[in-house]
Amino acid sequence: MLYYALIFLVIALVAGFLGFAGIAGATYGIAKILFFVFLILCVVSFFVGRRNRT
Repeated sequence: MLYYALIFLVIALVAGFLGFAGIAGATYGIAKILFFVFLILCVVSFFVGRRNRT
């Protein structure tokens, strides 16, 4: 998931550099959403993994 967020961020940067503001804004929004989903899943998996398994 983090990989896809970084890919969309690179696409947004390239599109912004080339002057495609609409595409850059859209891909930046997607990258931001994917990054926050990654963070939420990372925190959830951290707390679920810390359960006592006896």
